Amino acid sequence: KKRKKMKYVFLIFFMNLLPQYAGKSLRRDDSYPKTFEDIKNDIAGYTGIAKAIIDLAVYGKAQNRSYERLSGFADTIGPRLSGSKNLDAAIKYMFSALQEDRLENVHLEPVKIPHWERGEEFAMMLEPRNHSIAILGLGSSVATPPEGITAEVIVVASFDELRKRAQEAKGKIVVYNEPFISYGETVRYRSQGAVEAAKVGAVASLIRSVASFSIHSPHTGWQNYQPDVPQIPTACISVEDAEMMSRMSFRGTKIVVHLKMGAKTYPDSPSFNTVAEIVGSKYPEQV
Repeated sequence: KKRKKMKYVFLIFFMNLLPQYAGKSLRRDDSYPKTFEDIKNDIAGYTGIAKAIIDLAVYGKAQNRSYERLSGFADTIGPRLSGSKNLDAAIKYMFSALQEDRLENVHLEPVKIPHWERGEEFAMMLEPRNHSIAILGLGSSVATPPEGITAEVIVVASFDELRKRAQEAKGKIVVYNEPFISYGETVRYRSQGAVEAAKVGAVASLIRSVASFSIHSPHTGWQNYQPDVPQIPTACISVEDAEMMSRMSFRGTKIVVHLKMGAKTYPDSPSFNTVAEIVGSKYPEQV
């Protein structure tokens, strides 16, 4: 099954690139294939090449190469947050690897990037019982006061529910237990959750990790504040803890959480874009 899935991934990848390899512009001009038959015939001409590449990756010398490189990279470099020393190490690693793989025009482009550090953080449920909540601060979040925030929780499943219960949310920590639909759809609770909670007077927000599956594992990412809305601390929690607090809330149980976050935003840091090319043999002047 894994091999079949890999074949499909490779085929989709190459099908997307084939017009480019055929020297045909993706713009809808005279060189663009006009009919489905044209496209089908053009793709069929690459069957042998596609099979050779798939066989190399799935059965040949390149078998497991991507996994081995990824695991080595992740183990050695680790998390590489924007502005961090790990990111610097990752850039040096990739610059060297691209050169060793003999890609062309390998170079670095200076760029300024955001520099935010998570700092020490923890969350503890105090009522109805003591329970340590696994959290990860969301990117660009502000910190709590040094003493932290202790507040009652309101659990909602959507922005619509939050707006309907706006009076209840004032002065509380909003916990979003949004159902996972798809990453593209559900990720808005991460990017907009703090803003929507602040609009109704909440003091902090915690979002259920945007993932279809969890093993008590928070899944973080960037979030966005708005200039005209107060900035409140925000973090992600595991699917299990969000579900548990939702069950408690449905029973009418009062939930109190203590949240402490030491997040800090620094001035933008110097960094690099890492760039490499495979120069075409037929159209070397084209990117």
